[in-house]
Amino acid sequence: MAYVQQIDNDSGTVNSVALVFCMSLTLPRSISAGLLSIFVALPGVAADKIDFALDVKPVLEATCLSCHGPEKPKGGLQLMTRALALKGGDNGTALVAGKPTDSPIYSTTILPPDHDNIMPPKGDPLNKAQTEALRKWIEQGAEWPENIKLEKTARVDFVKDIQPIFELNCVACHRDGHDKGNLRMDEREFAFKGGDDGAGIVPFRPKLSPIYTTTALPADHDDLMPPAKKGGPMAKEKIELIAKWIEQGAVWPDGVKLTAKKADEIPGGDELATVTGIYKKIMANLKEKSAGDMKAYTNNIPGTTVTYSAVPIPAGEFLMGSPATEKGRKADEGPQHKVKISPFWMGRTEVTWNEYELFMYPDQEKALTVDTNSPYLDKASDAVSRPTKPYVEMSFGMGKGEYPAISMTQHAANKYCQWLSAKTGHFYRLPTEAEWEYAARAGSTTTYFFGEDGSQMKNYAWYAANSDFKYQKTGRKKPNPWGLYDIYGNVMEWCMDQYDANTYANPPGTDSWVKSTKPYPHVARGGHWDDEDLSMLRSASRRFSDRAWKQQDPQLPKSIWYHTDAQGLGFRVVRPLVVPPPEELLKIWNNGVEKD
Repeated sequence: MAYVQQIDNDSGTVNSVALVFCMSLTLPRSISAGLLSIFVALPGVAADKIDFALDVKPVLEATCLSCHGPEKPKGGLQLMTRALALKGGDNGTALVAGKPTDSPIYSTTILPPDHDNIMPPKGDPLNKAQTEALRKWIEQGAEWPENIKLEKTARVDFVKDIQPIFELNCVACHRDGHDKGNLRMDEREFAFKGGDDGAGIVPFRPKLSPIYTTTALPADHDDLMPPAKKGGPMAKEKIELIAKWIEQGAVWPDGVKLTAKKADEIPGGDELATVTGIYKKIMANLKEKSAGDMKAYTNNIPGTTVTYSAVPIPAGEFLMGSPATEKGRKADEGPQHKVKISPFWMGRTEVTWNEYELFMYPDQEKALTVDTNSPYLDKASDAVSRPTKPYVEMSFGMGKGEYPAISMTQHAANKYCQWLSAKTGHFYRLPTEAEWEYAARAGSTTTYFFGEDGSQMKNYAWYAANSDFKYQKTGRKKPNPWGLYDIYGNVMEWCMDQYDANTYANPPGTDSWVKSTKPYPHVARGGHWDDEDLSMLRSASRRFSDRAWKQQDPQLPKSIWYHTDAQGLGFRVVRPLVVPPPEELLKIWNNGVEKD
Protein backbone atom coordinates (compact mmCIF):
# COMPACT_ATOMS: atom_id res chain seq x y z
CA MET A 1 0.00 0.00 0.00
CA ALA A 2 1.25 3.51 -0.78
CA TYR A 3 0.05 6.98 0.08
CA VAL A 4 -0.33 10.03 -2.09
CA GLN A 5 -0.50 13.44 -0.42
CA GLN A 6 -2.66 16.03 -2.13
CA ILE A 7 -2.64 19.72 -1.29
CA ASP A 8 -5.50 21.91 -2.36
CA ASN A 9 -3.94 24.97 -3.99
CA ASP A 10 -6.67 27.31 -2.83
CA SER A 11 -7.31 26.24 0.74
CA GLY A 12 -3.98 24.66 1.60
CA THR A 13 -5.80 21.57 2.92
CA VAL A 14 -3.65 18.45 2.97
CA ASN A 15 -5.38 15.14 2.16
CA SER A 16 -3.74 11.72 2.30
CA VAL A 17 -5.29 8.97 0.16
CA ALA A 18 -4.34 5.30 0.50
CA LEU A 19 -4.01 3.51 -2.84
CA VAL A 20 -3.68 -0.20 -3.52
CA PHE A 21 -1.42 -0.94 -6.47
CA CYS A 22 -1.53 -4.00 -8.71
CA MET A 23 -5.27 -4.06 -8.08
CA SER A 24 -6.00 -6.23 -11.06
CA LEU A 25 -3.79 -8.94 -9.55
CA THR A 26 -5.29 -8.88 -6.08
CA LEU A 27 -8.87 -7.65 -6.36
CA PRO A 28 -11.88 -8.27 -8.57
CA ARG A 29 -11.99 -5.88 -11.52
CA SER A 30 -15.18 -4.23 -10.30
CA ILE A 31 -13.61 -3.35 -6.96
CA SER A 32 -10.35 -2.15 -8.47
CA ALA A 33 -12.26 -0.05 -11.00
CA GLY A 34 -14.32 1.42 -8.20
CA LEU A 35 -11.23 2.39 -6.22
CA LEU A 36 -9.69 3.90 -9.33
CA SER A 37 -12.78 5.98 -10.00
CA ILE A 38 -12.68 7.30 -6.43
CA PHE A 39 -9.02 8.17 -6.84
CA VAL A 40 -9.55 10.02 -10.12
CA ALA A 41 -12.58 11.85 -8.77
CA LEU A 42 -10.70 13.29 -5.81
CA PRO A 43 -9.98 16.94 -6.62
CA GLY A 44 -6.40 17.47 -7.70
CA VAL A 45 -4.98 14.09 -6.70
CA ALA A 46 -2.21 13.01 -9.11
CA ALA A 47 -3.86 14.95 -11.91
CA ASP A 48 -3.15 18.34 -10.29
CA LYS A 49 -1.80 20.79 -12.83
CA ILE A 50 1.74 21.75 -11.92
CA ASP A 51 2.32 25.49 -11.98
CA PHE A 52 5.76 26.06 -13.49
CA ALA A 53 6.30 29.45 -11.87
CA LEU A 54 5.31 28.22 -8.40
CA ASP A 55 6.36 24.56 -8.31
CA VAL A 56 9.31 24.21 -10.69
CA LYS A 57 11.00 27.55 -11.26
CA PRO A 58 12.17 28.02 -7.63
CA VAL A 59 13.70 24.52 -7.59
CA LEU A 60 15.60 24.96 -10.85
CA GLU A 61 16.82 28.43 -9.92
CA ALA A 62 18.12 27.34 -6.52
CA THR A 63 19.65 23.99 -7.45
CA CYS A 64 20.55 24.01 -11.15
CA LEU A 65 21.49 27.52 -12.30
CA SER A 66 24.73 27.57 -10.29
CA CYS A 67 26.23 25.08 -12.75
CA HIS A 68 23.94 25.59 -15.73
CA GLY A 69 23.60 29.36 -15.98
CA PRO A 70 24.99 31.68 -18.64
CA GLU A 71 28.50 31.79 -17.15
CA LYS A 72 30.56 28.74 -18.24
CA PRO A 73 27.71 26.21 -18.11
CA LYS A 74 28.83 22.75 -17.04
CA GLY A 75 28.68 20.24 -19.86
CA GLY A 76 27.53 22.98 -22.21
CA LEU A 77 24.04 22.82 -20.66
CA GLN A 78 22.11 26.00 -19.94
CA LEU A 79 18.73 25.95 -18.22
CA MET A 80 17.55 29.55 -18.30
CA THR A 81 14.77 28.85 -20.83
CA ARG A 82 12.73 25.91 -22.09
CA ALA A 83 14.41 26.16 -25.49
CA LEU A 84 17.84 25.81 -23.90
CA ALA A 85 16.72 22.86 -21.77
CA LEU A 86 15.35 21.11 -24.87
CA LYS A 87 18.52 21.86 -26.78
CA GLY A 88 20.62 20.38 -23.99
CA GLY A 89 24.38 20.22 -23.80
CA ASP A 90 27.24 17.85 -24.56
CA ASN A 91 25.16 14.82 -23.54
CA GLY A 92 22.04 15.73 -25.48
CA THR A 93 18.73 17.14 -24.39
CA ALA A 94 17.91 17.73 -20.72
CA LEU A 95 14.15 17.72 -21.21
CA VAL A 96 11.79 15.37 -23.04
CA ALA A 97 8.22 16.59 -22.66
CA GLY A 98 5.94 13.84 -21.39
CA LYS A 99 8.83 11.52 -20.44
CA PRO A 100 10.33 12.20 -17.00
CA THR A 101 12.65 9.18 -17.01
CA ASP A 102 14.13 10.31 -20.34
CA SER A 103 14.70 13.82 -19.00
CA PRO A 104 18.04 14.28 -17.17
CA ILE A 105 16.65 17.44 -15.59
CA TYR A 106 14.54 15.02 -13.51
CA SER A 107 16.22 11.60 -13.72
CA THR A 108 19.53 12.81 -12.27
CA THR A 109 17.74 14.14 -9.18
CA ILE A 110 16.51 10.70 -8.10
CA LEU A 111 19.84 8.88 -8.31
CA PRO A 112 21.34 7.40 -5.12
CA PRO A 113 23.01 10.06 -2.95
CA ASP A 114 26.49 8.61 -3.61
CA HIS A 115 26.06 8.46 -7.39
CA ASP A 116 28.59 10.45 -9.41
CA ASN A 117 25.88 11.99 -11.57
CA ILE A 118 23.33 12.96 -8.92
CA MET A 119 22.01 16.48 -9.24
CA PRO A 120 22.55 18.75 -7.43
CA PRO A 121 26.05 17.35 -6.80
CA LYS A 122 26.59 19.31 -3.58
CA GLY A 123 24.34 19.97 -0.64
CA ASP A 124 21.26 17.96 0.26
CA PRO A 125 19.50 16.02 -2.53
CA LEU A 126 16.09 17.25 -3.60
CA ASN A 127 13.28 16.05 -1.37
CA LYS A 128 10.25 14.06 -2.48
CA ALA A 129 8.05 17.12 -2.98
CA GLN A 130 10.63 18.70 -5.27
CA THR A 131 11.32 15.63 -7.40
CA GLU A 132 7.59 14.89 -7.68
CA ALA A 133 6.95 18.43 -8.85
CA LEU A 134 9.57 17.98 -11.57
CA ARG A 135 8.22 14.56 -12.56
CA LYS A 136 4.61 15.65 -12.80
CA TRP A 137 5.53 18.84 -14.66
CA ILE A 138 7.39 16.89 -17.34
CA GLU A 139 4.68 14.24 -17.44
CA GLN A 140 2.09 16.96 -18.08
CA GLY A 141 4.00 18.34 -21.07
CA ALA A 142 6.71 20.47 -19.44
CA GLU A 143 4.95 23.76 -20.11
CA TRP A 144 7.31 26.66 -19.60
CA PRO A 145 6.04 30.15 -20.52
CA GLU A 146 8.31 31.90 -23.00
CA ASN A 147 8.37 35.05 -20.88
CA ILE A 148 9.90 33.25 -17.88
CA LYS A 149 13.70 33.20 -17.88
CA LEU A 150 15.40 31.62 -14.91
CA GLU A 151 17.94 33.47 -12.79
CA LYS A 152 20.26 31.87 -10.27
CA THR A 153 19.23 32.30 -6.66
CA ALA A 154 20.70 31.03 -3.41
CA ARG A 155 19.44 27.69 -2.18
CA VAL A 156 18.14 28.08 1.35
CA ASP A 157 19.85 25.70 3.77
CA PHE A 158 17.43 24.59 6.47
CA VAL A 159 20.01 23.87 9.16
CA LYS A 160 22.03 27.02 8.57
CA ASP A 161 19.31 29.48 7.58
CA ILE A 162 15.92 28.34 8.93
CA GLN A 163 16.58 26.22 12.01
CA PRO A 164 18.08 29.16 13.99
CA ILE A 165 15.05 31.32 13.14
CA PHE A 166 12.54 28.69 14.24
CA GLU A 167 14.48 27.77 17.39
CA LEU A 168 14.78 31.40 18.47
CA ASN A 169 11.29 32.59 17.56
CA CYS A 170 8.86 29.65 17.36
CA VAL A 171 9.75 26.45 19.19
CA ALA A 172 9.39 27.83 22.72
CA CYS A 173 5.61 28.01 22.22
CA HIS A 174 5.25 25.16 19.72
CA ARG A 175 6.94 22.00 20.96
CA ASP A 176 6.19 18.70 22.63
CA GLY A 177 4.26 19.42 25.81
CA HIS A 178 3.76 23.07 24.93
CA ASP A 179 1.93 23.10 21.61
CA LYS A 180 0.01 26.35 21.49
CA GLY A 181 -2.86 26.05 19.01
CA ASN A 182 -2.00 22.33 18.72
CA LEU A 183 0.96 23.32 16.55
CA ARG A 184 4.36 21.77 17.10
CA MET A 185 7.46 22.99 15.30
CA ASP A 186 10.12 20.86 16.95
CA GLU A 187 9.77 18.10 14.34
CA ARG A 188 9.13 18.18 10.61
CA GLU A 189 6.05 15.94 10.65
CA PHE A 190 4.20 18.14 13.12
CA ALA A 191 5.26 21.45 11.55
CA PHE A 192 3.91 20.41 8.16
CA LYS A 193 0.75 18.92 9.66
CA GLY A 194 -0.02 22.16 11.49
CA GLY A 195 -2.56 22.74 14.23
CA ASP A 196 -6.00 24.21 14.74
CA ASP A 197 -5.65 26.44 11.68
CA GLY A 198 -4.75 23.64 9.27
CA ALA A 199 -1.50 22.73 7.55
CA GLY A 200 1.49 24.63 8.93
CA ILE A 201 3.71 24.41 5.86
CA VAL A 202 2.55 23.85 2.28
CA PRO A 203 5.63 23.25 0.07
CA PHE A 204 5.98 25.80 -2.75
CA ARG A 205 3.13 27.90 -1.32
CA PRO A 206 4.27 30.45 1.28
CA LYS A 207 0.95 32.29 1.12
CA LEU A 208 -0.84 29.09 2.14
CA SER A 209 1.63 28.34 4.96
CA PRO A 210 0.61 29.88 8.32
CA ILE A 211 4.13 29.36 9.63
CA TYR A 212 5.13 32.05 7.14
CA THR A 213 1.98 34.18 6.81
CA THR A 214 1.69 34.81 10.56
CA THR A 215 5.23 36.25 10.62
CA ALA A 216 4.38 38.75 7.87
CA LEU A 217 1.38 40.31 9.67
CA PRO A 218 1.38 43.95 10.87
CA ALA A 219 3.15 44.59 14.17
CA ASP A 220 -0.15 45.24 15.99
CA HIS A 221 -1.99 42.17 14.66
CA ASP A 222 -3.29 39.72 17.28
CA ASP A 223 -2.05 36.71 15.29
CA LEU A 224 1.50 37.98 14.65
CA MET A 225 4.16 35.34 15.24
CA PRO A 226 6.17 35.74 17.30
CA PRO A 227 3.88 38.13 19.21
CA ALA A 228 5.08 41.68 19.75
CA LYS A 229 5.56 41.00 23.46
CA LYS A 230 7.99 38.22 22.56
CA GLY A 231 10.09 40.14 20.08
CA GLY A 232 7.89 40.18 16.99
CA PRO A 233 7.82 41.05 14.23
CA MET A 234 11.01 39.39 13.05
CA ALA A 235 13.48 41.21 10.83
CA LYS A 236 12.30 41.50 7.24
CA GLU A 237 15.20 39.44 5.89
CA LYS A 238 14.30 36.52 8.18
CA ILE A 239 10.66 36.60 7.12
CA GLU A 240 11.70 36.65 3.46
CA LEU A 241 14.08 33.76 4.07
CA ILE A 242 11.24 31.61 5.43
CA ALA A 243 9.15 32.46 2.36
CA LYS A 244 12.03 31.59 0.05
CA TRP A 245 12.61 28.29 1.83
CA ILE A 246 8.97 27.30 1.36
CA GLU A 247 9.00 28.49 -2.29
CA GLN A 248 11.91 26.13 -2.94
CA GLY A 249 10.00 23.14 -1.57
CA ALA A 250 10.52 23.46 2.20
CA VAL A 251 13.38 20.98 2.50
CA TRP A 252 13.70 19.81 6.12
CA PRO A 253 16.41 17.10 6.39
CA ASP A 254 15.58 13.79 8.02
CA GLY A 255 16.40 13.53 11.69
CA VAL A 256 16.68 17.27 12.35
CA LYS A 257 14.77 18.08 15.53
CA LEU A 258 14.51 21.60 16.89
CA THR A 259 14.89 22.84 20.45
CA ALA A 260 13.96 26.22 21.86
CA LYS A 261 16.96 28.57 22.06
CA LYS A 262 17.64 31.93 23.62
CA ALA A 263 19.25 34.72 21.63
CA ASP A 264 22.62 34.33 23.36
CA GLU A 265 22.71 30.66 22.36
CA ILE A 266 22.61 31.46 18.64
CA PRO A 267 25.42 33.49 17.01
CA GLY A 268 23.74 36.58 15.64
CA GLY A 269 20.40 35.29 16.91
CA ASP A 270 19.32 38.66 18.26
CA GLU A 271 21.22 40.99 16.00
CA LEU A 272 19.58 44.19 17.23
CA ALA A 273 20.46 43.30 20.82
CA THR A 274 24.03 42.61 19.71
CA VAL A 275 24.23 45.91 17.87
CA THR A 276 22.68 47.78 20.78
CA GLY A 277 25.35 46.38 23.08
CA ILE A 278 28.08 47.56 20.69
CA TYR A 279 26.42 50.98 20.45
CA LYS A 280 26.46 51.38 24.24
CA LYS A 281 30.13 50.48 24.31
CA ILE A 282 30.89 53.04 21.57
CA MET A 283 28.99 55.84 23.28
CA ALA A 284 30.64 55.11 26.63
CA ASN A 285 34.03 55.34 24.91
CA LEU A 286 33.29 58.45 22.81
CA LYS A 287 35.69 61.29 23.66
CA GLU A 288 35.72 63.37 20.46
CA LYS A 289 32.71 65.71 20.43
CA SER A 290 33.58 68.01 17.50
CA ALA A 291 35.77 68.16 14.41
CA GLY A 292 38.36 70.09 16.38
CA ASP A 293 38.90 67.02 18.57
CA MET A 294 39.77 64.78 15.61
CA LYS A 295 43.43 63.76 15.43
CA ALA A 296 45.32 61.05 13.58
CA TYR A 297 45.87 57.95 15.71
CA THR A 298 47.38 54.48 15.79
CA ASN A 299 45.65 51.93 18.02
CA ASN A 300 46.16 48.32 18.98
CA ILE A 301 43.31 45.89 18.39
CA PRO A 302 42.54 45.21 22.08
CA GLY A 303 44.25 42.18 23.51
CA THR A 304 46.78 41.95 20.66
CA THR A 305 49.89 43.64 19.38
CA VAL A 306 48.30 44.26 15.98
CA THR A 307 47.94 47.96 15.17
CA TYR A 308 45.94 50.03 12.71
CA SER A 309 46.01 53.74 11.92
CA ALA A 310 43.45 56.33 10.89
CA VAL A 311 43.66 59.96 9.75
CA PRO A 312 40.99 62.67 10.04
CA ILE A 313 39.18 63.74 6.88
CA PRO A 314 37.71 67.25 7.20
CA ALA A 315 34.13 68.13 6.40
CA GLY A 316 33.53 69.85 3.07
CA GLU A 317 31.79 69.97 -0.27
CA PHE A 318 33.13 68.69 -3.58
CA LEU A 319 32.14 68.06 -7.16
CA MET A 320 31.66 64.29 -7.49
CA GLY A 321 32.20 62.57 -10.82
CA SER A 322 34.27 63.57 -13.85
CA PRO A 323 33.90 66.21 -16.56
CA ALA A 324 33.10 65.06 -20.07
CA THR A 325 36.59 66.11 -21.16
CA GLU A 326 38.48 63.83 -18.74
CA LYS A 327 40.57 61.20 -20.48
CA GLY A 328 39.28 57.69 -19.80
CA ARG A 329 35.94 58.93 -18.49
CA LYS A 330 32.94 56.59 -18.55
CA ALA A 331 29.26 57.47 -18.78
CA ASP A 332 28.49 56.34 -15.22
CA GLU A 333 30.75 59.11 -13.85
CA GLY A 334 28.28 61.84 -14.68
CA PRO A 335 26.63 64.16 -14.42
CA GLN A 336 28.95 65.85 -11.96
CA HIS A 337 27.15 67.02 -8.85
CA LYS A 338 27.99 68.73 -5.57
CA VAL A 339 28.08 66.60 -2.44
CA LYS A 340 28.45 67.70 1.17
CA ILE A 341 30.52 65.46 3.41
CA SER A 342 30.62 65.38 7.22
CA PRO A 343 33.94 64.77 9.02
CA PHE A 344 35.28 61.24 9.51
CA TRP A 345 38.46 59.31 10.06
CA MET A 346 39.68 56.94 7.35
CA GLY A 347 42.09 54.02 7.56
CA ARG A 348 45.57 55.25 6.67
CA THR A 349 46.00 52.03 4.66
CA GLU A 350 43.87 49.20 3.45
CA VAL A 351 43.01 46.57 6.08
CA THR A 352 45.91 44.12 6.24
CA TRP A 353 45.98 40.38 6.76
CA ASN A 354 47.41 40.99 10.25
CA GLU A 355 44.18 42.75 11.14
CA TYR A 356 41.68 40.74 9.12
CA GLU A 357 42.84 37.27 10.15
CA LEU A 358 42.01 38.05 13.78
CA PHE A 359 38.42 38.35 12.57
CA MET A 360 38.63 35.34 10.24
CA TYR A 361 40.21 32.98 12.75
CA PRO A 362 39.06 33.29 16.40
CA ASP A 363 41.70 30.74 17.43
CA GLN A 364 44.42 33.02 16.09
CA GLU A 365 42.94 35.93 18.01
CA LYS A 366 42.86 33.77 21.13
CA ALA A 367 46.52 32.83 20.72
CA LEU A 368 47.54 36.48 20.49
CA THR A 369 45.51 37.46 23.53
CA VAL A 370 47.18 34.69 25.52
CA ASP A 371 50.59 36.05 24.49
CA THR A 372 49.63 39.51 25.79
CA ASN A 373 47.95 38.20 28.95
CA SER A 374 44.68 39.84 27.92
CA PRO A 375 41.10 38.57 28.12
CA TYR A 376 40.16 36.54 25.08
CA LEU A 377 36.86 37.90 23.80
CA ASP A 378 34.36 40.26 25.28
CA LYS A 379 30.69 39.47 24.81
CA ALA A 380 30.12 42.26 22.28
CA SER A 381 32.68 41.05 19.73
CA ASP A 382 32.05 37.36 20.40
CA ALA A 383 28.42 37.81 19.30
CA VAL A 384 29.39 39.08 15.82
CA SER A 385 29.11 36.52 13.01
CA ARG A 386 32.49 35.39 11.65
CA PRO A 387 33.49 33.95 8.27
CA THR A 388 33.34 30.24 7.61
CA LYS A 389 36.68 28.53 7.02
CA PRO A 390 37.85 29.21 3.45
CA TYR A 391 38.38 26.19 1.22
CA VAL A 392 41.55 27.67 -0.35
CA GLU A 393 44.44 29.77 0.95
CA MET A 394 42.97 33.23 0.51
CA SER A 395 46.16 35.19 -0.21
CA PHE A 396 46.71 32.94 -3.24
CA GLY A 397 50.42 32.88 -2.44
CA MET A 398 50.89 36.65 -2.63
CA GLY A 399 51.69 37.14 1.05
CA LYS A 400 50.07 37.76 4.43
CA GLY A 401 51.14 40.02 7.31
CA GLU A 402 51.30 43.65 6.20
CA TYR A 403 49.89 42.87 2.77
CA PRO A 404 46.26 43.91 2.13
CA ALA A 405 43.58 41.34 2.94
CA ILE A 406 41.71 40.38 -0.23
CA SER A 407 38.81 38.51 -1.78
CA MET A 408 36.23 39.09 0.94
CA THR A 409 32.61 39.86 0.04
CA GLN A 410 31.08 43.18 0.92
CA HIS A 411 29.11 41.33 3.60
CA ALA A 412 32.37 40.06 5.12
CA ALA A 413 33.86 43.57 5.06
CA ASN A 414 30.72 44.93 6.76
CA LYS A 415 30.92 42.30 9.50
CA TYR A 416 34.61 43.02 10.03
CA CYS A 417 33.66 46.65 10.65
CA GLN A 418 31.07 45.52 13.19
CA TRP A 419 33.59 43.22 14.88
CA LEU A 420 36.26 45.95 14.99
CA SER A 421 33.70 48.35 16.45
CA ALA A 422 32.86 45.82 19.16
CA LYS A 423 36.53 45.20 19.93
CA THR A 424 37.65 48.83 20.06
CA GLY A 425 34.61 50.81 21.18
CA HIS A 426 34.85 53.06 18.09
CA PHE A 427 32.24 53.05 15.31
CA TYR A 428 33.70 51.71 12.06
CA ARG A 429 32.06 51.00 8.72
CA LEU A 430 32.85 51.01 5.02
CA PRO A 431 33.02 54.40 3.29
CA THR A 432 30.15 55.58 1.17
CA GLU A 433 31.08 56.00 -2.47
CA ALA A 434 30.96 59.79 -2.04
CA GLU A 435 33.22 59.66 1.02
CA TRP A 436 35.72 57.50 -0.82
CA GLU A 437 36.01 59.85 -3.81
CA TYR A 438 36.11 62.91 -1.56
CA ALA A 439 38.96 61.41 0.48
CA ALA A 440 40.83 60.20 -2.61
CA ARG A 441 40.68 63.65 -4.24
CA ALA A 442 41.91 65.32 -1.04
CA GLY A 443 40.73 68.71 -2.24
CA SER A 444 41.85 68.27 -5.86
CA THR A 445 39.69 68.67 -8.96
CA THR A 446 42.14 67.03 -11.38
CA THR A 447 42.08 63.51 -12.83
CA TYR A 448 44.43 62.30 -10.10
CA PHE A 449 45.02 63.95 -6.73
CA PHE A 450 48.58 64.71 -7.94
CA GLY A 451 47.42 66.36 -11.18
CA GLU A 452 46.85 65.30 -14.78
CA ASP A 453 50.17 63.60 -15.50
CA GLY A 454 49.62 59.86 -15.23
CA SER A 455 53.34 59.16 -15.44
CA GLN A 456 53.63 60.14 -11.77
CA MET A 457 51.43 57.19 -10.77
CA LYS A 458 54.45 55.00 -10.08
CA ASN A 459 55.26 57.20 -7.07
CA TYR A 460 51.83 56.71 -5.46
CA ALA A 461 50.40 53.36 -6.48
CA TRP A 462 51.00 49.69 -7.26
CA TYR A 463 49.56 48.71 -10.64
CA ALA A 464 50.46 46.44 -13.56
CA ALA A 465 53.56 48.44 -14.56
CA ASN A 466 55.30 48.10 -11.19
CA SER A 467 53.51 45.52 -9.02
CA ASP A 468 55.46 42.44 -10.16
CA PHE A 469 52.15 40.64 -10.80
CA LYS A 470 50.94 40.72 -7.18
CA TYR A 471 49.77 43.07 -4.48
CA GLN A 472 52.39 44.74 -2.28
CA LYS A 473 52.75 45.64 1.39
CA THR A 474 50.67 48.63 2.37
CA GLY A 475 52.09 52.09 2.98
CA ARG A 476 55.22 51.77 0.81
CA LYS A 477 54.35 54.46 -1.74
CA LYS A 478 53.72 58.18 -1.20
CA PRO A 479 50.38 59.12 0.41
CA ASN A 480 47.84 61.57 -0.96
CA PRO A 481 47.69 65.09 0.59
CA TRP A 482 45.38 63.88 3.38
CA GLY A 483 47.73 61.08 4.43
CA LEU A 484 46.03 58.10 2.74
CA TYR A 485 48.33 55.42 1.34
CA ASP A 486 47.46 53.18 -1.62
CA ILE A 487 44.18 55.00 -2.28
CA TYR A 488 44.99 54.25 -5.91
CA GLY A 489 46.08 50.75 -6.90
CA ASN A 490 47.23 47.79 -4.80
CA VAL A 491 43.65 46.60 -4.19
CA MET A 492 40.23 47.97 -5.05
CA GLU A 493 38.26 49.04 -2.00
CA TRP A 494 34.68 48.22 -1.05
CA CYS A 495 32.15 51.01 -0.57
CA MET A 496 28.74 50.73 1.11
CA ASP A 497 26.73 51.57 -1.99
CA GLN A 498 24.74 49.44 -4.37
CA TYR A 499 26.12 50.25 -7.82
CA ASP A 500 23.78 52.01 -10.21
CA ALA A 501 25.04 53.46 -13.48
CA ASN A 502 22.47 56.25 -13.17
CA THR A 503 23.10 57.19 -9.53
CA TYR A 504 24.59 60.56 -10.34
CA ALA A 505 21.44 61.71 -12.10
CA ASN A 506 19.66 61.40 -8.75
CA PRO A 507 22.33 61.30 -6.00
CA PRO A 508 21.38 60.04 -2.53
CA GLY A 509 22.25 63.26 -0.65
CA THR A 510 24.50 64.38 2.21
CA ASP A 511 26.20 61.53 4.08
CA SER A 512 23.89 59.00 2.46
CA TRP A 513 24.43 56.10 0.13
CA VAL A 514 22.55 53.91 -2.34
CA LYS A 515 20.96 51.24 -0.12
CA SER A 516 21.32 47.59 -1.10
CA THR A 517 18.35 45.76 -2.58
CA LYS A 518 20.15 42.81 -4.26
CA PRO A 519 23.45 40.91 -3.98
CA TYR A 520 24.95 42.46 -7.11
CA PRO A 521 26.41 44.84 -8.07
CA HIS A 522 28.08 46.82 -5.27
CA VAL A 523 30.65 49.58 -5.65
CA ALA A 524 34.41 49.11 -5.39
CA ARG A 525 36.85 51.98 -5.96
CA GLY A 526 40.52 52.73 -6.55
CA GLY A 527 41.92 50.24 -9.07
CA HIS A 528 44.30 47.39 -8.26
CA TRP A 529 47.72 45.81 -8.75
CA ASP A 530 46.86 44.16 -12.06
CA ASP A 531 45.34 47.22 -13.79
CA GLU A 532 47.24 48.17 -16.94
CA ASP A 533 44.97 51.07 -17.88
CA LEU A 534 45.73 54.12 -15.72
CA SER A 535 42.20 55.40 -16.30
CA MET A 536 40.99 52.65 -13.92
CA LEU A 537 42.96 54.38 -11.12
CA ARG A 538 41.40 57.84 -11.53
CA SER A 539 39.64 59.45 -8.56
CA ALA A 540 36.29 59.30 -10.40
CA SER A 541 36.60 55.76 -11.80
CA ARG A 542 33.84 53.38 -10.64
CA ARG A 543 34.01 49.58 -10.41
CA PHE A 544 31.36 47.11 -9.33
CA SER A 545 31.00 43.52 -8.17
CA ASP A 546 29.80 40.66 -10.32
CA ARG A 547 28.72 37.05 -9.76
CA ALA A 548 31.78 35.96 -11.74
CA TRP A 549 33.85 37.01 -8.72
CA LYS A 550 32.75 33.72 -7.11
CA GLN A 551 33.24 31.54 -10.17
CA GLN A 552 35.84 29.19 -8.61
CA ASP A 553 33.87 28.69 -5.41
CA PRO A 554 32.70 25.04 -5.57
CA GLN A 555 30.12 25.43 -2.80
CA LEU A 556 26.41 25.38 -3.47
CA PRO A 557 25.20 27.88 -2.59
CA LYS A 558 28.28 30.05 -2.98
CA SER A 559 29.89 31.40 0.17
CA ILE A 560 28.60 34.70 1.52
CA TRP A 561 32.11 35.43 2.82
CA TYR A 562 34.55 35.02 -0.09
CA HIS A 563 35.04 36.30 -3.65
CA THR A 564 37.56 33.71 -4.82
CA ASP A 565 37.97 35.36 -8.23
CA ALA A 566 38.48 38.93 -7.01
CA GLN A 567 42.13 38.84 -5.98
CA GLY A 568 42.51 42.58 -6.47
CA LEU A 569 39.76 43.45 -3.98
CA GLY A 570 40.08 44.65 -0.39
CA PHE A 571 38.79 47.52 1.77
CA ARG A 572 39.63 50.24 4.27
CA VAL A 573 37.48 51.46 7.13
CA VAL A 574 36.04 54.83 8.05
CA ARG A 575 34.98 56.14 11.45
CA PRO A 576 32.38 58.94 11.29
CA LEU A 577 32.47 61.54 14.02
CA VAL A 578 28.71 61.22 14.55
CA VAL A 579 27.49 57.80 15.67
CA PRO A 580 24.00 56.82 14.40
CA PRO A 581 21.45 55.02 16.63
CA PRO A 582 21.43 51.20 16.92
CA GLU A 583 18.65 50.74 14.35
CA GLU A 584 20.79 52.51 11.75
CA LEU A 585 23.93 50.61 12.75
CA LEU A 586 22.00 47.38 12.21
CA LYS A 587 21.31 48.37 8.59
CA ILE A 588 24.88 49.54 8.01
CA TRP A 589 26.49 46.30 9.16
CA ASN A 590 23.76 43.99 7.81
CA ASN A 591 22.48 45.00 4.39
CA GLY A 592 20.24 41.90 4.19
CA VAL A 593 21.18 40.92 0.62
CA GLU A 594 24.27 38.84 1.30
CA LYS A 595 22.61 35.54 0.31
CA ASP A 596 24.01 34.51 -3.05
